[in-house]
Amino acid sequence: MKGTPYAVRRGPLLSPLGAPCNPPPWGTISKIDLLSGETLWESVLGSTRDQAPFPIWLHLGAPNLGGALATAGGVVFIGATTDKFLRGFDAETGREIWTQRLPYTANATPMTYRLRKDGKQFVVVASGGHGWSQPGDALMAFALP
Repeated sequence: MKGTPYAVRRGPLLSPLGAPCNPPPWGTISKIDLLSGETLWESVLGSTRDQAPFPIWLHLGAPNLGGALATAGGVVFIGATTDKFLRGFDAETGREIWTQRLPYTANATPMTYRLRKDGKQFVVVASGGHGWSQPGDALMAFALP
């Protein structure tokens, strides 16, 4: 944009105290029935960790940017939040069943792969930060049981 008469300021809309301007939860993940449009479940996604000072780490959700991966085993994996976690949710209930701390935020959509048809399945996500968190460069892979 250098040299143009326009500019963009990218970032969340925050209150004077630094909290998002809408009431919590500040981030959710939902399961929607695509035929009926009915919300089957909705869970809080994210926390205030990495955005608020310790010990004000509350499970109120977090602004998020990124997609989810649903596995055939019934787990939905998602990073996407402003805290540095990759999470796994039970696809039937929406209950958070797994979480792993990452070196940077993971705003990329996770993917899954196997090296052989009978081999172990892995979930991998790029952990590289985003516009309002610390930037980094990590590729994280996790073996599924």
